[in-house]
Amino acid sequence: MRRTDAARQLGGFVREHHTDGGRRLVQAGVLAAVGAAGLAFGIPVTVASIGTTDGAPELAGLLLGVGLVGLGLAVWRFVQGFRTREQSFDVHERGLTHRVAGTATLIPWEDIASVGAHGDDGRPLAEARGMGFTCVIRLRDGRALRVDTFTQDAPELARTAHAAVHQGRLPRGRGHRPPTP
Repeated sequence: MRRTDAARQLGGFVREHHTDGGRRLVQAGVLAAVGAAGLAFGIPVTVASIGTTDGAPELAGLLLGVGLVGLGLAVWRFVQGFRTREQSFDVHERGLTHRVAGTATLIPWEDIASVGAHGDDGRPLAEARGMGFTCVIRLRDGRALRVDTFTQDAPELARTAHAAVHQGRLPRGRGHRPPTP
């Protein structure tokens, strides 16, 4: 669906928020490399530590744990990266267009049940991991759209959606001027 078609149904276009799926896939690759390295070192250390009790079993457990957790997180990010490839959110005056891999879904503001956001994750490297800011847009049909720091200007998208859904303040499209007194 083209933006002009969406604009006919949802009003004037306001802005686009593109999701960086490539960054998710790069992160998945790094996690896969860390996981593979953990297993590559952990398996031989485990085999060598059979029958010993001096510290080798703990090191083997640590390496195997890093390997398994790294690979598990890599799979999660790969799936997330492929499921949200080419994702973007177009904000219009009367709703959102959610685009994923060539498919567009029109979501009028009245179809959104709630917008919940939280940010400022104080954990180290939270922003780089895509966990510095998270927003969940719950639709009335039970579906949920998740927006995180991989989405361009995610806090602004969350503020706009929250204002439209919970406060009735609809965004103004391009070319619309506020009424003059």
